[in-house]
Amino acid sequence: MIPFSCVVDSMRTANRLSANELYRWYYYAPDNAPVSASSGITIPTRSLAEARNLETLFICAPNSAQHFDDPNTIKLLKRFDRQGVNLGSVSSGSFILAKASLLGNCRCTIHWENIPVFKEIYPQLAVTFTLYEIDNKRFTCSGGTAALDMMLKLIETKHGRVLAQQISQQFQHDRIRTTVDSQQMADRIDLAMSAPKLIDVINLMESNIEEPLALPDIADKCNLSLRQIERLFHKYRGMTPSQYYLSLRLLHAKQLLLNTKNSVIDISIAAGFETQSYFTACYRKFYGISPRVHRSQIATERQ
Repeated sequence: MIPFSCVVDSMRTANRLSANELYRWYYYAPDNAPVSASSGITIPTRSLAEARNLETLFICAPNSAQHFDDPNTIKLLKRFDRQGVNLGSVSSGSFILAKASLLGNCRCTIHWENIPVFKEIYPQLAVTFTLYEIDNKRFTCSGGTAALDMMLKLIETKHGRVLAQQISQQFQHDRIRTTVDSQQMADRIDLAMSAPKLIDVINLMESNIEEPLALPDIADKCNLSLRQIERLFHKYRGMTPSQYYLSLRLLHAKQLLLNTKNSVIDISIAAGFETQSYFTACYRKFYGISPRVHRSQIATERQ
C-alpha cells in the first residue's frame, strides 16, 4: 500500500496545490474484480481490457509477481507499448514488465530483496541498485517511499521543480532523492563516514557471489591487510569477514530458493558452493531448516 499510495496521492496533491486537474487516474486489474492488499484494504478496479487513451500505466504488484502468468495482460501491455503508452512499475511490478519483454532497452530496478531473483530470471536486463530509474518511456522503482521520489521527479519534469518541492513539503519529505541514491543508502552512508574501506570490501563480496573471492584476493584488491579487514568486520558487523561473506551467499540462495523453480543443486552453484551437501549443511545451520523443507513450507503457505 505504501508505493501505491505514493503514486496516487502525489497526483492528488499536484492537482490540489496547482488548483488544476493536472492528473486523472483510474484503477485497473486483469479483470474488474476488487483487489485486496495484504493489509486487507480493498481497491475497486476496472478491467484492464477497458483502458482507453492512456498516457501512462503503472503496475503495482506484490512480492509474488515473479509467478504472474496471465497471457491476456501480457498481450495488453505489449499493445499499450505499441500505442506509445508510458509503462512504469512500483516495487515488484518490474517482474511483469520484464515478463512482457518491455524492459530490454532500458535501465530498470526493483526492490533489493528481489534483485537476486530478478537477475537470475532476466540476466539480459540492465538492473541497477538505485531507488528508481526513469529511462525514456519506462519508469521502475524499488518500492516503499522510493515511489514518491520517482513521482516527484516525473512531476518536476512535466510541471516544474517548484510544484514538486511543494508536494514534497506537504508529505514531510526532507528532499527529493535522485537516481544517484542507492537502496539501503542509510546503512552505506554510516559506513562511508566511519569505515569507507569496508564499503569497498562489501561491494566486492556482493559482486562475486557465484564465484567467491578468497579473502587474500579481496584484501589485495582493496589495498588492505587481512588483519585490517578482520578488525573492520568485527567492529562494524560483529562477525568475521568469512561469516559475513557466507551470510551474503546464503541470502542470495534463499531468495532463489523461495522465488524460483531452480533446482537445489543449481541454486547451490549460483551461491558459490562446491557441493550440494555443503550448501544444505550451511543453509540448515544458518536458517534452522533445510533448503528443501523451507521451500516446501513456503509453497504451502502461498497456496
